[in-house]
Amino acid sequence: MGLSSFFKSVLEGNKVDIANRFEILRDAVSGTMSNFHQARDRNTDQIIGLKILDKKKTEQLEMRFRGLDKPLEGEIAISFEHPRIVITHSFGLTTKGEQFIVMEFLDGPGLNSLIVGRDERLEGNRLTLMRHAALALQVVHEAGYIHRDICPRNYVCSKDATSLKLIDFGLTVPARSEFMQPGIRTGTPNYMAPEVVRRKHTDQRLDIFAFGVSMYEMFTFELPWLRGSGDGLAAMSHGQTAPVPLEDHCPNINPLISQAILKCMDPAPEQRMQSMKNFLSAISSVRSEEAD
Repeated sequence: MGLSSFFKSVLEGNKVDIANRFEILRDAVSGTMSNFHQARDRNTDQIIGLKILDKKKTEQLEMRFRGLDKPLEGEIAISFEHPRIVITHSFGLTTKGEQFIVMEFLDGPGLNSLIVGRDERLEGNRLTLMRHAALALQVVHEAGYIHRDICPRNYVCSKDATSLKLIDFGLTVPARSEFMQPGIRTGTPNYMAPEVVRRKHTDQRLDIFAFGVSMYEMFTFELPWLRGSGDGLAAMSHGQTAPVPLEDHCPNINPLISQAILKCMDPAPEQRMQSMKNFLSAISSVRSEEAD
């Protein structure tokens, strides 16, 4: 369903009764601004992922961009057709006035779960996963968006951890000047770029910083700085001290990988890796996670 169809359905009062349309197969996983279910679409008999956005929290977020013609999350998500990004089938409004999004159901672990569990499935797969994660973000950026919440939680891996997909466009905005003004502090604090935390002008490079932190954590099982409680206070220190070199955690890591990840985390945006295309180019010759 495209944006015009979505608004037409709303204007005609064609809202969806979730209980009638979908059979919930798995209890909701609660996110910051939504609930996610595994469900069966009674119309198609397809097993899908059903995301229902919290109405109050979504309205509060949208108020930050009032008058800026911000696309809806569903509109952004459905615009992507790429093997490294979750497939979105449709979106609309429930009879309760909540936005909902219907997407493919990814039956695998989040990258965050593999990291927290120090999962052995990561062994030998990190280089591939990193390339997949970088490619997904490159697609988002080249489509003209800033994801604004790149972190391991928003990459879902296959069951054998040989591939992954990027999910969750709840905080995504167009990469246009009106959406990059100082003061919009959204994202996951442990992965926030210094310019976001300090309410400075932002651009797509904030995603590159968050990507670097995510990849550092995937390789080392540690963050490059003290883990915060989630309130954002610890993020104020990001960029004030140099991260512990990846080699201290992974002595045999390929130096090209280490250098590229650290370049992503440079506290100064102008000194940072400038694009995901550049990042992929920097590691293009790497054939192994470890040095020979």
